[in-house]
Amino acid sequence: MKKIVKCILAITLFAGFASCEDEQDLVYSSPEGSFDILSPVSGEGIVLSPDTPTNPGLSLTWSAMNYGADTQVTYDVQVDKSGDDFDTPITLTSTTNTYASVTSDALNGATAAAGLAPFSQGGLEVRVRATVGTTGSQESFSTVITYLVTPYSTDLPKLAVPGNHQGWNPPTAPTIASSAFGETDYEGFLWLDGGFKFLSPDAAGNFNWGTTDWGDDGTFSGVMADGGGETDAQAAAGYYRVRANTTTLLYTVEPMSWGIVGAATPGGWGGSTPLTYNATNKTWEGDMTLTAGEFKFRANDAWTVNFGGDPDGDGSMNYDGPNLVAEGGNFHVVLDLSNPRKYTYSLNAN
Repeated sequence: MKKIVKCILAITLFAGFASCEDEQDLVYSSPEGSFDILSPVSGEGIVLSPDTPTNPGLSLTWSAMNYGADTQVTYDVQVDKSGDDFDTPITLTSTTNTYASVTSDALNGATAAAGLAPFSQGGLEVRVRATVGTTGSQESFSTVITYLVTPYSTDLPKLAVPGNHQGWNPPTAPTIASSAFGETDYEGFLWLDGGFKFLSPDAAGNFNWGTTDWGDDGTFSGVMADGGGETDAQAAAGYYRVRANTTTLLYTVEPMSWGIVGAATPGGWGGSTPLTYNATNKTWEGDMTLTAGEFKFRANDAWTVNFGGDPDGDGSMNYDGPNLVAEGGNFHVVLDLSNPRKYTYSLNAN
């Protein structure tokens, strides 16, 4: 009988030790309620600028979350578009401090992910999430504030041009771009072959059927139409400068072949040395011997459409821009017009 009692006692003690061993992995704390964001206050905000990307975009302070024990707390600063109730919260930064600063560039990226429109004031809901332990247990949240943000975009608004030339597949269609945000004068250079349309992006900036699309009004005189009454615009197989204006509802497709002209080129200023279109790279290319001197790129062996230097420093050659300069030698010349309104060239020594 004594042996049986000893066995029962041993089993009981072992179970107790096992329970204690398991509890060593738990946090001995009890949340005592939420905590407060101290600054900024709800309704404050900022106008972000691409000129100051490293400036503070959001500086927060908050009271410490009291878990009733001396344990390290991790805080995550989270945002979401006002009214979305943090259904898909975006974490800006994590810290063990009770303050944090987020750069303008990082905050601007978060506004885009949250769905705020560039150059228009929108509301971000801001909260701080507190957790303890390496597994992020004992989750608790701060009070929520609304932070008013005017974000920016350095990307030019674009339209896709799906059509027979690429299988009518919007996600892979070439694009045309407007001259600035808020402008509707879209332009780009691309290969067409038969029917095509113009397609606007969705709210996330992606191209898929279901958004507004424009075709021809049926007269094939350069007038755009949408709303189901349009027909496919048409172009014979070839390379074109494509322009479309969604305000005036006019579009043009101008056939163009490209060459290089100038004192540095084989033909001098009297005639363009033609380049050949590379459909794989979507560039105009040619191998030639250049002499030290000036040159430009021009379309259709005429001066109506030509590109020179980039005096405004926006990363694109300018229409009628200043003469470019080449060193003497054998070069593979590449003219890249595939990125709308970001037109570039390269001279690669052979």
